[in-house]
Amino acid sequence: MKRLALCAVLAIACLGPARAEDPPAAATAAPLAAKVELAVPAGAQAGPDFDVERATQAWVETLTPEQRAKSKAYFEGGYWLQLFSFLYELAVAGIFLFLGVSARMRDLANRTVANPTLRSAVYALLYVPVAFVLAFPLTWYAQFWRQHHYDLATQTFGPWFGEQLMGLAINLILVALLVSVLYAVFRRTGRAWWLWGAGVGMAFLVVTIFIAPMWIDPLFNDYKPLPQGPLRDRILSIAHASGVPADEVYWFDASRQTKKISANVAGFGSTTRIALNDNLLNRSSSESIEAVMGHELGHYVLNHIYEILVYFAGIVVIGFAAVAWAFNRAVARWGQRWGVTGIADPAGVPLLGVLFSVYFFAITPVMNSIIRSNEVEADRFGVATSGQADGFAMVSMQLAEYRKIDPGYWEEIIFYDHPSGENRVRGAMQWKKEHLVESMPAAPPP
Repeated sequence: MKRLALCAVLAIACLGPARAEDPPAAATAAPLAAKVELAVPAGAQAGPDFDVERATQAWVETLTPEQRAKSKAYFEGGYWLQLFSFLYELAVAGIFLFLGVSARMRDLANRTVANPTLRSAVYALLYVPVAFVLAFPLTWYAQFWRQHHYDLATQTFGPWFGEQLMGLAINLILVALLVSVLYAVFRRTGRAWWLWGAGVGMAFLVVTIFIAPMWIDPLFNDYKPLPQGPLRDRILSIAHASGVPADEVYWFDASRQTKKISANVAGFGSTTRIALNDNLLNRSSSESIEAVMGHELGHYVLNHIYEILVYFAGIVVIGFAAVAWAFNRAVARWGQRWGVTGIADPAGVPLLGVLFSVYFFAITPVMNSIIRSNEVEADRFGVATSGQADGFAMVSMQLAEYRKIDPGYWEEIIFYDHPSGENRVRGAMQWKKEHLVESMPAAPPP
């Protein structure tokens, strides 16, 4: 859910072609469906002397020092990557504006068509490929080289690059539509353009969330119903007991692209789809899978998609207001040098993009905290409905392959959009103590 929401918000900001995180792959055979056995460490075994902190540390210590060092290096390197990506975006915007690239593309669009709306679309069709090329070195490093360096990716360069081109084609369509509508609104609404623009942005976000499960996701992965069996029956049983009218659970073939385990709930209304990848099926125990799917069902039951939309509506409105203030002052000072005449001029797209980039970078802790709070709620729901506290703890350790297990307090607040693995295990062990250990019959007197 988080990836879809953030991609949509970034697209609203016209930051250029979004980069597909999980490239598509050919269909694979049916998954192994949980051949892994659940192994509970001694310190986390249920018993009269069960202690939440001891059990938590017992699970954390199932990771070797090498595994913890590797995940720490990967995740903390991501902090610097966020900063460098932000600075890189500023540099790309500078190329468009200070070198006059954006103004020349606007002039070419003006010479090509007479209709103002079509001019905006032509500009977007020119802008997206150029932005893609300029951003590609960083894309290659962050999403290909770095993933292989930490042994998290499985796809070779050729298929990976082919899917980057597919993402480019999708963004050509989406960004052209968005820019056309936005600039039509900008031309007609005068000084209130930021408020109307926020409305268009939210409408685009809703449409993107609605169509993605049906039209976009299947282009990147092959989604199939989970085969008949006890695991599927158990997941649907949890869904029905939670009031989720799900008749199907889907799996998708992520193993051709990545080694990461994941699951998600996407869409809303009639397009809501619960899915898990084949890495989760093949590498995790059935107890872990039940806990993870309980978590994903929690997002649906707790209305997190709608809650996120409400939060993001506020974020988008405030963002447009802040960008409007900065945009007007930037154009007043440098507009003549850039060839940007005002908000109705498509040559200002890179300026809008970089200002939104600054805004989203500044509120990263806020957005992470909003999403993390939903993840905490879904964690609790998943453990409670599945009853698989140890299964959830086990899969939390697997997620530590690419998430630092034990961050500091402020580190988690600022950089984590999910709870840390240690805190997730601690929550699961607290539930285990209150619902499993304390309900055990007392030992008979000697």
